[in-house]
Amino acid sequence: MFRDPASESAIDQAAKRLERAIALLEQRLGDLKRRDAADTGGLFDEDRARLAADLDQARARQHELESAGAEASAALGRAIVEIREALDGETPDDGTSEPQAETALPPGDEMADEDQRASPPWSESRED
Repeated sequence: MFRDPASESAIDQAAKRLERAIALLEQRLGDLKRRDAADTGGLFDEDRARLAADLDQARARQHELESAGAEASAALGRAIVEIREALDGETPDDGTSEPQAETALPPGDEMADEDQRASPPWSESRED
C-alpha cells in the first residue's frame, strides 16, 4: 500500500502539495478570524467605554443647566415681585424696606391721586 515517492506521478505530488497548502491556508484564515474577533470585541469595549464617559459628562452638564435654570427662574421671580411692588408703590412684606413718605398734594387733588394709584397709566385705554 505504500508507494515509493519516486514511483508517484507528478500529478499526485502536485495534488498533495496543493492539499497541504490549502490546509495551511485554512489554518491561517482561522487564526486571523479569531484574532479579528478578539480585536473587534476590544473595539466595541473601547467604544462602549467612550460612549459611557460621554453620557456621564452630558448628564453632569444637564444637572448644571437645570440648576442654573432654577436659579435664574427664582431670580426672575424675585425681580418681578420687586418691580411690581415698585410700580404699585408697595413695600415688601419682609420689613426690610423703610416706609415711603406720603407726598403732599395741593388741596382738592386727593381724589386724582387715588385714581392714579388704582390703575397705572399704561393700563388706561385711550380713545383717540
